[in-house]
Amino acid sequence: MRHLLFTLVASATLCACTDPGTEQGSVPGAALDLKLIEQHILDRPNDPNAYADRALYYEHLDSSALAESDWKRTILLDSTNTRWRIALGDLYFRKVRLMDAEQRFQEAIRLEPNGTKGRSKLSEVYLMQGRYPEAMTVANDALRIDPQDASLYNLKGWIHRTAGDTNLAISSYHTAVERDPQFYDAYISLGILHAARQDPLALEYYNSALEIRPESVEALYNKAIFAQEHGRDSLALVCYEHIIAVEPKYPLAYYNRGYVYLEHQKRVADARREFNTAIQLLPDYTAAYYNRGLTYELDSKLDSALLDYQQALRLDPGFTPAAQGLGRLQDRGVAVKLR
Repeated sequence: MRHLLFTLVASATLCACTDPGTEQGSVPGAALDLKLIEQHILDRPNDPNAYADRALYYEHLDSSALAESDWKRTILLDSTNTRWRIALGDLYFRKVRLMDAEQRFQEAIRLEPNGTKGRSKLSEVYLMQGRYPEAMTVANDALRIDPQDASLYNLKGWIHRTAGDTNLAISSYHTAVERDPQFYDAYISLGILHAARQDPLALEYYNSALEIRPESVEALYNKAIFAQEHGRDSLALVCYEHIIAVEPKYPLAYYNRGYVYLEHQKRVADARREFNTAIQLLPDYTAAYYNRGLTYELDSKLDSALLDYQQALRLDPGFTPAAQGLGRLQDRGVAVKLR
């Protein structure tokens, strides 16, 4: 019988994002009342900060067209300020309008030739387009301006990693944490890369990330998966317990705790309880239905196993383990009607 482990290892992600309102000391748009923002605009119609607040408010509501209009207004009112162009570029980046984002970041670089922010964001655009040499060139240009910027070394790590050079990626992430020992994302990336090599150093990097963010579900989950896959079930279960305390509705923690109970400890009833919870939290969790069905099969509750295998196949008709489970049930005399 095949048990399934769904790791879904989390990772740090690139995100071209900025909050120009916060940079200027104002309250982020999402926290403001729209009426107050619009009154501010009426009182000071030529103040770009007011339109920036409203743009942030609209971004919070995912009203990208309205946000775009307001960012453009800030640029018209204050055309030499790179913050507004970068903010609009960030909006385009998040909406995967990469050519538009590139244009805005290029404009920011021309306005502020000695700044690093426009360059780092332009490098991210090139990275997302698979233009790795150009991404690296721009990142290095930014580093020549500020050799101490840890985020730029983290960016270089992403470029190397995405381009397939793990060794150089690790080297860049190391430099990032040397420049900034509190750089959470770099520790997570180092953990993931060492975990892929089956290197126990992965746990140390996840622990470093947890020292910075003790309640990080991402770091706890990655640590749990590495422990689980390397015979350290007790550590994995402690991590899952911590995750559930922080985020009680996190289905992967229940699912993988069930996996440990079933696969490693043969605690069939306990495993079923965990899969039940995972299904309650995520009703289309195909693998959880399959593994719960497996617990029923192991306890010879074959009709219940049949229902779960069939449900797994309804959710994913190509889910081979569930089809194999039905085959085993047929061999045991269960009448299986494929739907």
